[in-house]
Parts: sequence; C-alpha cells; structure tokens
Amino acid sequence: MSNLFHLAFPVKDLETSRKFYGEVLGCEEGRSSADWIDFNLFGHQIVAHLAPEAAGIRHRNEVDADHVPVPHFGIVLPMDEFKSFAEKLKSKGVEFIIEPKIRFQGEVGEQATMFFLDPSGNALEFKAFADFSQVFAK
Repeated sequence: MSNLFHLAFPVKDLETSRKFYGEVLGCEEGRSSADWIDFNLFGHQIVAHLAPEAAGIRHRNEVDADHVPVPHFGIVLPMDEFKSFAEKLKSKGVEFIIEPKIRFQGEVGEQATMFFLDPSGNALEFKAFADFSQVFAK
C-alpha cells in the first residue's frame, strides 16, 4: 500500500457533512463517533470533526486573477477524472466559488482547478495536470 494522506478538519454539523461528503462527493464513510466521521476521499482519509467555531474560510489570496480561499484542501486528479468529477458536481447542483477552469495556461504548472464550499463553509479545491511532472515545477 502506498502512503495515504490524513486530514482532520472542522465542521459545523456532522449530519449535513455526512450527506455532503457521502452523497454529493461520493466518499465512502468509515468509522465515526458523536464528534467525528472518517471519509475516504479518493483513497485518502479525511475526518470531519465537530468544531462549529473553527470551520470556514479565514483569508483569500490572489492566484492567477482568482481570489483563492484559505484554508482549503482537495485532491490532484488525472485530467479525465477531473473533468468527469466536475460534471458530477455540476449535476448535483454544487455551487462553485471558482468555476472549473485552466490556470496558468501555457505556463509552467498549467493546471485545471475548481473550488467550492462544503456546508460548513470549508473550501475544497480539486485540480488536475495534463502532465503530472508539472505538479512541483518551478
């Protein structure tokens, strides 16, 4: 088994988070308690922890003319998976705060990106590279 990423993040409500991450994003649910829920996000473990006062965006930074929310998290996908995932999200009525698009077009690090919020106001970014060697390129 390869290394897996683990991320614990705050949410305002566990049931709303369960529906969003399970039904909208398609994450398989793992263990849970009265205060947290494990989800499988593209093979990585994310854990929604009940912490209503800590959830949501704290800042925004400009990146290639977009106002990128901070903090945010997500997954880097192959381009074909990114496109099909974006279509799935659109079909489920997800409202994008940054619509699916190509960033840094024609430059080093060219990538597809999209941002949306979970029900607790946490920002998620999913991105893709046509050439994965560009993920860390300077």
